[in-house]
Amino acid sequence: MSVIAEIIDTLENKIGKLFLKIQSLEKNNQDLRSELKNTAVLSQNQSKEIEELKTQVETLKIANALLGSDDNKRDTKLKINSIIREIDYCIAQLSD
Repeated sequence: MSVIAEIIDTLENKIGKLFLKIQSLEKNNQDLRSELKNTAVLSQNQSKEIEELKTQVETLKIANALLGSDDNKRDTKLKINSIIREIDYCIAQLSD
């Protein structure tokens, strides 16, 4: 009988250890899922910020071109010509 009792005690100890390990792994899994969600939110926010910054850069390039900086003289001339064509088109539409 004592051999069976030892086997049962050993099994109980092993089952207890496995149960604790399962709980630990579940907590770890939950923590990792939470971290993944936070990282996804952070990534999404950074993507939005990148898009906003790209838009701002384009806006600044256009504003700089319209102000006639030395670096963008050609772009400035092209932009002014484009605006003049749009104005001429609007005037033509209003004349009709």
